Amino acid sequence: MDWFLDVIKNKYAKFDGRARRKEYWMFQLFYYLIMAVVFLVFGMLTAVTGSEVFMTIALGIYFLFVLALLLPMLAVTVRRLHDIGKSGWWILISFVPYIGPIVLLVFCCLDSESGANKYGPNPKGVGA
Repeated sequence: MDWFLDVIKNKYAKFDGRARRKEYWMFQLFYYLIMAVVFLVFGMLTAVTGSEVFMTIALGIYFLFVLALLLPMLAVTVRRLHDIGKSGWWILISFVPYIGPIVLLVFCCLDSESGANKYGPNPKGVGA
């Protein structure tokens, strides 16, 4: 949870620098866990009460959450791409149908470039 909060508090819209895999994947994990809990709770309330009002509230919370975390999501992804030596513009490959998101996923799974690169020092502190 510390990785998630660190991205939100200290690196909200920071597109420069590098983000290691752990920072990226922990942010993603907690982002989707929070959304799953919101829909689970409000879905159960909808099922128990039979009122669609709770699902409408859940959708409202979802859209606010997505809007609030759009910049940190983009920023951590760009920093992750920087960590493997790619330009942040590679994020646009996700718009290519079918293959684009898969390529971006593979990029986000790759290990960091050892040592410093043009985007900054290795965030792991490893390498020359």
